[in-house]
Amino acid sequence: MTDGMTDGDERAGLSERDRAVLALEQRNWSSPGAKERAVREELGISPTRYHQVLNALLDDARALAHDPVTVNRLRRIREERRARR
Repeated sequence: MTDGMTDGDERAGLSERDRAVLALEQRNWSSPGAKERAVREELGISPTRYHQVLNALLDDARALAHDPVTVNRLRRIREERRARR
Protein backbone atom coordinates (compact mmCIF):
# COMPACT_ATOMS: atom_id res chain seq x y z
CA MET A 1 0.00 0.00 0.00
CA THR A 2 2.55 2.55 -1.08
CA ASP A 3 2.14 5.49 -3.49
CA GLY A 4 -1.09 6.48 -1.76
CA MET A 5 -2.89 3.51 -3.30
CA THR A 6 -5.41 1.56 -1.31
CA ASP A 7 -6.02 -2.16 -1.45
CA GLY A 8 -9.11 -1.42 -3.54
CA ASP A 9 -7.02 0.36 -6.16
CA GLU A 10 -4.62 -2.56 -6.38
CA ARG A 11 -7.42 -5.10 -6.70
CA ALA A 12 -9.22 -2.96 -9.26
CA GLY A 13 -6.25 -3.30 -11.57
CA LEU A 14 -6.68 0.10 -13.16
CA SER A 15 -3.60 1.73 -14.60
CA GLU A 16 -2.36 5.04 -13.30
CA ARG A 17 -3.61 6.65 -16.53
CA ASP A 18 -7.08 5.15 -16.09
CA ARG A 19 -7.28 6.46 -12.53
CA ALA A 20 -6.10 9.88 -13.76
CA VAL A 21 -8.81 9.94 -16.44
CA LEU A 22 -11.49 9.23 -13.85
CA ALA A 23 -9.99 11.86 -11.53
CA LEU A 24 -10.19 14.49 -14.30
CA GLU A 25 -13.87 13.71 -14.70
CA GLN A 26 -14.46 14.49 -11.02
CA ARG A 27 -13.23 18.06 -11.41
CA ASN A 28 -15.34 21.09 -12.32
CA TRP A 29 -14.16 22.97 -15.38
CA SER A 30 -14.54 26.67 -16.09
CA SER A 31 -14.52 25.98 -19.82
CA PRO A 32 -14.09 23.11 -22.28
CA GLY A 33 -10.71 24.59 -23.22
CA ALA A 34 -9.47 24.25 -19.66
CA LYS A 35 -10.33 20.56 -19.61
CA GLU A 36 -8.71 19.94 -23.01
CA ARG A 37 -5.57 21.72 -21.83
CA ALA A 38 -5.46 19.60 -18.67
CA VAL A 39 -5.88 16.42 -20.74
CA ARG A 40 -2.90 17.36 -22.91
CA GLU A 41 -0.69 18.64 -20.09
CA GLU A 42 -1.49 16.18 -17.30
CA LEU A 43 -2.11 13.02 -19.30
CA GLY A 44 -0.07 13.73 -22.41
CA ILE A 45 -2.80 12.52 -24.77
CA SER A 46 -5.14 14.20 -27.23
CA PRO A 47 -8.73 15.00 -26.25
CA THR A 48 -9.92 12.45 -28.83
CA ARG A 49 -7.83 9.69 -27.26
CA TYR A 50 -9.00 10.82 -23.82
CA HIS A 51 -12.64 10.30 -24.79
CA GLN A 52 -11.84 6.90 -26.30
CA VAL A 53 -10.19 5.82 -23.05
CA LEU A 54 -13.01 7.29 -20.97
CA ASN A 55 -15.70 5.49 -22.98
CA ALA A 56 -13.88 2.19 -22.57
CA LEU A 57 -13.62 2.81 -18.82
CA LEU A 58 -17.37 3.34 -18.57
CA ASP A 59 -17.82 -0.26 -19.70
CA ASP A 60 -15.09 -1.62 -17.42
CA ALA A 61 -16.18 -3.24 -14.14
CA ARG A 62 -12.82 -2.30 -12.59
CA ALA A 63 -13.55 1.40 -13.17
CA LEU A 64 -17.00 0.99 -11.66
CA ALA A 65 -15.46 -0.65 -8.58
CA HIS A 66 -12.85 2.12 -8.31
CA ASP A 67 -15.19 5.12 -8.68
CA PRO A 68 -18.86 4.13 -8.85
CA VAL A 69 -20.22 7.67 -8.45
CA THR A 70 -18.29 9.10 -11.40
CA VAL A 71 -18.76 6.06 -13.64
CA ASN A 72 -22.51 5.86 -13.00
CA ARG A 73 -22.93 9.62 -13.57
CA LEU A 74 -21.08 9.40 -16.88
CA ARG A 75 -23.02 6.30 -17.92
CA ARG A 76 -26.29 8.18 -17.33
CA ILE A 77 -25.08 11.12 -19.42
CA ARG A 78 -23.96 8.79 -22.21
CA GLU A 79 -27.32 6.99 -22.24
CA GLU A 80 -29.23 10.30 -22.30
CA ARG A 81 -27.21 11.41 -25.31
CA ARG A 82 -27.80 8.11 -27.09
CA ALA A 83 -31.54 8.33 -26.42
CA ARG A 84 -31.69 11.80 -28.00
CA ARG A 85 -30.18 10.56 -31.27
